[in-house]
Amino acid sequence: MWWEILLVKQNGLIIDEKQKLTELASTDEVKLKKDVAALHRRKNNQTIMIVGEGTVFLLLLLFGIYKIKQAQDKETALNNQQKNFFLSITHELKTPIAATKLQLQTLQKQKLDEATQQDLVGRALLETERLNVLIDNVLLTSRLESEEFIFKKEKQNISEFISTILNRYYKAKIASGEIILNIESGVFVEVDLSTFPSIVTNLVDNAIKYSQQETRVEVWLKTDKNLATLQVKDNGCGISTSDKSRIFDKFYRAGNEETRTSKGTGLGLYIVNYIAKNHGAKVTVLENITKGSIFEIQFYVV
Repeated sequence: MWWEILLVKQNGLIIDEKQKLTELASTDEVKLKKDVAALHRRKNNQTIMIVGEGTVFLLLLLFGIYKIKQAQDKETALNNQQKNFFLSITHELKTPIAATKLQLQTLQKQKLDEATQQDLVGRALLETERLNVLIDNVLLTSRLESEEFIFKKEKQNISEFISTILNRYYKAKIASGEIILNIESGVFVEVDLSTFPSIVTNLVDNAIKYSQQETRVEVWLKTDKNLATLQVKDNGCGISTSDKSRIFDKFYRAGNEETRTSKGTGLGLYIVNYIAKNHGAKVTVLENITKGSIFEIQFYVV
């Protein structure tokens, strides 16, 4: 802007000097008026040109600053996500390993009755399964992003498929009423059998993880015309509006990893969204009445 002001002033001085020289050199009043008018037009045109160039340079400068800031913010966010991921993955790996080690050491050193032994073995197996799910998610993310992975979809009765998955992983919670199933029978959809279970388990795991003290998770499967809708409802803390647009990003988790109490790596919803997209489906986050969240996925029936 200072450059513009200096150039405009300098241009004005030059034109004024030229006008004085024209007035001294000219004896024809009519011609003098024309020459002076031409000089003023030239002055205006040059002023417009200088202001225009200055404005363009200013806009380019501001655009450059904006892009640099955008790149910096993106890099900062990526660094934070990586930091959070390493913190969470370390915690998630150490916890089940430490718990399993303690239970096995107790079995080795203590003479326990049969019931206590079975309880400790059951807990160790539970921690091992948790560790296995974590590793499966990390490996699945790597496989999904590799160019070699191909979704092999085939017609499947997902009513039976989903029920089988849920009863395999959450049998005790279904029996206790913490997980309620409302599965419409005879729903057929083309799915990839190797990846589809990850949609169900990750959504249910998230619902359990963020539920309140009294867990209540509802799994719905219903059809309407040519659409099959899978819904997972919880009574948890819900999702803020600012987080809804980012929860499907890889490694993203709301809050700070150093102060967060909930478990996870930020891969679950990323996997759900990725697999759903490759099934021609879309994941939508809805507000549950009173409290909690609803994750909804719609598939085309076949």
